[in-house]
Amino acid sequence: MEWQAEGTVIVRRAHGENAVIIEVMTAEFGRHAGLVPGGASRKRAALLQPGSRLSLRWRARLDDQLGIFTAEPARARPGLLAEPLALAGLNAVCAMLAFALPERDAHPGLALATESLLDRMDQGADWAEDYLHWELRLLDEMGLGLDLHDCAVTGAREGLAYVSPRSGRAVSRQGAGEWADRLLPLPALLGGAGDNRGNGLAEGLAITGHFLNARLAHDLVGKPLPAARDRLIRRLIDVRPE
Repeated sequence: MEWQAEGTVIVRRAHGENAVIIEVMTAEFGRHAGLVPGGASRKRAALLQPGSRLSLRWRARLDDQLGIFTAEPARARPGLLAEPLALAGLNAVCAMLAFALPERDAHPGLALATESLLDRMDQGADWAEDYLHWELRLLDEMGLGLDLHDCAVTGAREGLAYVSPRSGRAVSRQGAGEWADRLLPLPALLGGAGDNRGNGLAEGLAITGHFLNARLAHDLVGKPLPAARDRLIRRLIDVRPE
């Protein structure tokens, strides 16, 4: 069994004295693990760090074996390690992918969105809202996507102000009525037109965080979300006060 593709390292762990096991995110083969002989050497260590994009060749005698990677550099992302917020973002993205994705289950759209997000982090761009939309994409890819296009109560497409914490459907001001205090405020950056209660980014991340916890972590995976996500969210909200 053999394939060749490019992918980004999301997990790296030692294996014996000289080898490492890496997990990579690829468009064609999803989250895929393999052994890199000699990967623990000082020369190879930087190449195999999370966030590095590699040109990969994977081989195994049988399809269900761990297999061996041959890895060459495709694109370095030094900016991910040079700035604390970018490093926190990298750690959160990698942890969430390893947490959520079944191994070898291809998600090409999510892979493309992940590469774009990591590139923006590496370049020092303002990527906080990109991360929010990435979490929405992750929910979609896991079959847990939200419907923010029309009101779950009235069917209206205007005046959407809230999200139902149970259904994940948008709700208008008119549709919310006396239940408004029990709903999640929908910020303008997600298409909302309601009376936001504060930081729009924080409100957006509260929405994704609620459904990542309730639907992904609790219902699907059965364990808490990675702590790396919580650490990133605290940083993002602290550095973007409103």
